[in-house]
Amino acid sequence: MATGSDRLAGAGLVAFSSLLFGYYTVWVICLPFIDSDHVIHSFFLPREYAVLLPLLAALILLLLMGIFVTYVMMKSRSPKKKSQ
Repeated sequence: MATGSDRLAGAGLVAFSSLLFGYYTVWVICLPFIDSDHVIHSFFLPREYAVLLPLLAALILLLLMGIFVTYVMMKSRSPKKKSQ
């Protein structure tokens, strides 16, 4: 069973992910249909970042996964014994 702190951390991650998903959805899907002089555009970055930020996040994730796999493979490698 999960402890109270685990549940709180999980709820925080779900809330953060939901807010991020909502922000990105409005930014990418809804914002192009709103006039460019509307005040809501001041809350969002330029549209170029809508592609660049997820691409950067994916590259960082792949880099970290590669580092982790390399670390695990190097750690599990058994040292060769010298024969006498």
